[in-house]
Amino acid sequence: MSSSRSRHLGRAAFAVAGLLVAVAASAQFAVPRYGFGRAPTPAEIAAWDIDVRPDGHGVKKGRGTVQQGQVIYDAQCASCHGTFGESNTYMVIAGGVEPDDAKTGRAARLRDATAVRTVGNKLNHASTLWDYINRAMPWTQPQSLTVDEVYAVTAYVLNLNAIVPEDFALDEQNLLTLPMPNRNGLTRAHGMGAPSGRPDVQGSLCMKDCARDVTIASSLPAYARGAHGELAQQMRPVGPYRAIATGATPSRAAAAKPAPRELAAQFGCVACHAPDRRIVGPGFAEIAAKYARQADAHSYLAGRIRSGGQGVWGAVPMPPQRLEDEDAAQLAQWILAGSP
Repeated sequence: MSSSRSRHLGRAAFAVAGLLVAVAASAQFAVPRYGFGRAPTPAEIAAWDIDVRPDGHGVKKGRGTVQQGQVIYDAQCASCHGTFGESNTYMVIAGGVEPDDAKTGRAARLRDATAVRTVGNKLNHASTLWDYINRAMPWTQPQSLTVDEVYAVTAYVLNLNAIVPEDFALDEQNLLTLPMPNRNGLTRAHGMGAPSGRPDVQGSLCMKDCARDVTIASSLPAYARGAHGELAQQMRPVGPYRAIATGATPSRAAAAKPAPRELAAQFGCVACHAPDRRIVGPGFAEIAAKYARQADAHSYLAGRIRSGGQGVWGAVPMPPQRLEDEDAAQLAQWILAGSP
């Protein structure tokens, strides 16, 4: 090879090397580096990666029975969700499951726009219930339950919805195969508890004509807003916390007065009572017929709604309801009038 040709090849190789260096340098400057932070450790990632999915991702080995779950539920869950899942403060989690739902996989009561949505007749996978209890419950101390305790509470809630028997034991295997009453009928057209509302999670972003002023709002019911004190003050050690005031319940005068049917759904009455048939307790029509000729039927029924009781309609107790006198009176009048 001639010396002239060697010099040309050397210049070409040098030029290519210089080009590669320039490309690498430009790529380096294209991704800004801020000089702080570090890569998370595997342990830190594992602490966040706790979701459990129907495909088996994240499922943890464990076991819990319905009887074990009842003990935990009564101690840590019933204060908010009611003794039988009918709700004292927050979401109704039991009721609304029909006998044929297990065969069809479509909850029949969801066809009624006024029917209460519960975890029994809404969810299509038992693993979704396990995942939420594990990550977020109890509300005052989330992620404090052990894996076996989560299995136990999940089993008890499933039993409250007549999905599993009283002697059932839930584990990591049947959690993924348990047939839910609405396994074929889940819809994302509305929220979990409010069929007339928007879906709980919105996946769209505002790309144009975006609102300049954002109003902070909450779907927390007015009657539950002050249940756990002022949340903004409790979060001060963590950092700034922008939210609506939760320290006091808004006055009824400032809020629209709900209709009797809405009150029945809000306080969980429809989880145990249907207008024209028995569920856990008697139907509203049956109650109205029983007290139709009783002179003090209105005040008596309003008092029973507030105080609860047992023995009049069977052995299953009705827990007391935390509602105002005017709400109890309105519900009693509505029931005696035929629950129109």
